[in-house]
Amino acid sequence: MATTWENAGVNASSDAGRARGTTARTTPGPPADPAATARPKAYQLVLDDIEDELRSGQLKVGDQLPGERALAEAHGISRASVRDAIRILDAMGVVRTSTGSGPGAGAVLISEPATGIATALRMHVASARLSVQEIVQTRILLETWAARSADLDADPGRSAAVLADAHRLLATMDDPQLERSAFHELDARFHVLLSGLAGNAVIEAMMESLRLAISDYVRDAVRSDEAWEPVAKVLRDQHHGILDAVAAGQGDQAADLLREHIEWFHGWSTRS
Repeated sequence: MATTWENAGVNASSDAGRARGTTARTTPGPPADPAATARPKAYQLVLDDIEDELRSGQLKVGDQLPGERALAEAHGISRASVRDAIRILDAMGVVRTSTGSGPGAGAVLISEPATGIATALRMHVASARLSVQEIVQTRILLETWAARSADLDADPGRSAAVLADAHRLLATMDDPQLERSAFHELDARFHVLLSGLAGNAVIEAMMESLRLAISDYVRDAVRSDEAWEPVAKVLRDQHHGILDAVAAGQGDQAADLLREHIEWFHGWSTRS
């Protein structure tokens, strides 16, 4: 049967009557599907096009996006909607914006996936939708998997450089005069660095995002220098044990030590 206004659930005479300012009697039809009738936000047009052009290779990291006016005209939207799109891309870690003129000005494409993931995680942790406990559990899953999956022989040069960087971080963290904030920053870098030995860029990005998502929680867990000293000593010893196991290619041992290390600090901080 051919589709008509009537069997499509739309009453043409009703529309015509309203257009003439009269009221026509209609038969109620099924409610419209909101998903079918919803229109995308104007800024989504820009996001979709940039994604398509990144996929196709027309755009690449380091390229500068066209200016607001050009994007607005190309998509038939307002410059305010273009600015909304750029702000979203900035928060997602896809562009870096700067003022002025020249090749580095405007919106330049970058790739910092951890930034966008961390921003979302932090907001959801703050809203109590995601708990710190769940973030900690996810860290354990990722870090223990990375420790077991690390293959130092896959790229010996890179592995040696990562291990050397990790040793330097621990040497700095061994300084008893190091401020707590600096210690926590180096601690987080140490964990992200070791996770990179698994050779999985998604795991690295997730690790970095988790670090950023709970950085305030970690920093505020110890409230005084007096309470911090014994904690720092335990953490230093644990870090050295983890690194020794990783450097020796003992993935299972490193994973067990990582789990113990993360659970110990989280358990201590929730009791303090």
